[in-house]
Amino acid sequence: MATRKEVARMAGVSEATVSRVLNGVGPIKESTRRRVLEAAEKLNYQLNAVAASFARGRSGNIGVVLPHVPKVHLFSTYYFAEILSGIGEAVQGGETGGGLLLLYRKPGEAYDYVSLFRSRRVDACLILGASSLEPERQSISRLADEGVPFCVVDQRFAEDPRIPTIVADHVEGTYRAARLLLDLGYRRIGFLNGAPQYSNSRDRLAGYRKALEEAGIGGEAVPVFEGNYSRKSGYEAAEAVHRELHRLDAMLCANDRMAIGLIQGLRERGCRIPRDLPVVGYDNSDAAALFDPPLTTVEVPFFEMGKLAAERLIKRLSGNAGEEETFQAVLPTRLVIRSSSPIREENESE
Repeated sequence: MATRKEVARMAGVSEATVSRVLNGVGPIKESTRRRVLEAAEKLNYQLNAVAASFARGRSGNIGVVLPHVPKVHLFSTYYFAEILSGIGEAVQGGETGGGLLLLYRKPGEAYDYVSLFRSRRVDACLILGASSLEPERQSISRLADEGVPFCVVDQRFAEDPRIPTIVADHVEGTYRAARLLLDLGYRRIGFLNGAPQYSNSRDRLAGYRKALEEAGIGGEAVPVFEGNYSRKSGYEAAEAVHRELHRLDAMLCANDRMAIGLIQGLRERGCRIPRDLPVVGYDNSDAAALFDPPLTTVEVPFFEMGKLAAERLIKRLSGNAGEEETFQAVLPTRLVIRSSSPIREENESE
């Protein structure tokens, strides 16, 4: 059976143009339309049923698929709350006049995203909290196979460039945080990271290691600890961190929740923060500024990521996205200095 890529090659156009011609979506030059139809006929290309169904009717909904984690209130979690707020802002002010359909999936398991389009429950799909575990990756790759509008927020899939993604520059974020500590004279900087199946965990580790390598510090010189981005995992990591205090003079954490849990656990063991061990967080959550001591952290534009992802899908639904069906965007982060790391008051910023 011929593929859309083969039709595009024969007609001399992009795969996105083939999709729009065969689905009757958007303005297309008549000469281009004829070339695509002739190529499809010569190759006996069969129109994808899912894409055709999408073209014939609209549900009016943009789907947002979230992981379901028992006993975790995702909507009160800064990470998801900010991304969802950005998505809502874009949908509220968008041209489609549609709404959001929130759906849950089990983390680490396959999910039938394509059925959401086949049943016309959604016109487009945003995926939050995804990982690179094989069942999840394959489920998301099937969306790319079908050519339907979707985007993954804050998870990269470098092995499949067809997957549209909006992420933050986590490599630069942890690099700058580690450089801050290095510039203050700290050398033995430990790192408390999240689970490795998330690309942002790998990126944060890469930025941290880049800063240490530039300073001539080998990877074995300081320990790396693993949590799961929860406050509880940071609290539990305090025991291991406390055992390694003789090898540490500062700590960098991959998010604020783990940093707060770590500080709480270390205090119970008699550690004074930041006097005995400066701690830097990541995310710039609301709790970071309110915690005692207020956390030095890295601001991540979660709201802007959600808003941009939704805007790109809304433009595609409106037929204004040109030929761009696959896109990747990386948004910058910002270092926010507070008193959990010993910086002079005149250098502090909010």
